[in-house]
Amino acid sequence: MIFLKTDEQIELLRISNLLIAKTLAEVAKIIEPGVTTEKLNKVADEFIRDNGAVPGFLNYNGFPKSICTSVNEQVVHGIPSEKVVLTDGDIVSVDIGVYKNGFHGDSAYTFCVGEVKPEIVALMRTTKESLYKGIEQAVAGKRLGDIGNAIQQYCEERSYSVVREMTGHGVGKNLHEDPDVLNYGNRGNGIMLKEGMTIAIEPMINLGGRRIVIENDGWTARTLDRKPSAHFEHSLAIRKGKADILSSFEYIEQVLGDRAIK
Repeated sequence: MIFLKTDEQIELLRISNLLIAKTLAEVAKIIEPGVTTEKLNKVADEFIRDNGAVPGFLNYNGFPKSICTSVNEQVVHGIPSEKVVLTDGDIVSVDIGVYKNGFHGDSAYTFCVGEVKPEIVALMRTTKESLYKGIEQAVAGKRLGDIGNAIQQYCEERSYSVVREMTGHGVGKNLHEDPDVLNYGNRGNGIMLKEGMTIAIEPMINLGGRRIVIENDGWTARTLDRKPSAHFEHSLAIRKGKADILSSFEYIEQVLGDRAIK
């Protein structure tokens, strides 16, 4: 069942998502070689709680940490750990959920650690650009397939592959609501988008093949060929004419400056 939100509810969703944006910026300040992914988790958890919210991911279906940290060939749902130390040349997707005022936010950004190879930076840039290509289609009167098709075409034209098993989703009082928001598909297919729908669009794009496997921890998805994967995510509300993006990368990019993916 798809829940349409009132303007007041959408503003509560915006509060949760902007807190994620600021949390990602706090994480961005400490990402460098030698930092553990558990340190990223600790900084995010403290910042979320200090701002009167709770981490949306912690204990969600048993997930053991407050954020997801997915390094290099890890696609999504990487578990922060003291054993995972970021090194020069890595990339790390940081995916954060926040629950505040009865509503969830959800957003992700992939960061460079030190000096990253140009071909991997190009993958990250294309993934981020494809997110906005999808958002351009997220308007009332379009269909879900228009979003997925825009992302798929943009990435495949540049010889990248689109993960099929993991998708975006509705977001609201629950972290994951209907509908599933695929990153591939056909124009004109799928349900009609209506004002008041709130969804998270999150392309997961691979440098190599699209196949993924789940690691023994039961959570971490990685590429089968162990080539890098990038991930960017915004939560948004469907409106007429133009999507209303509820999350933001502005705070991250203020921190990163020239190191931001643009």
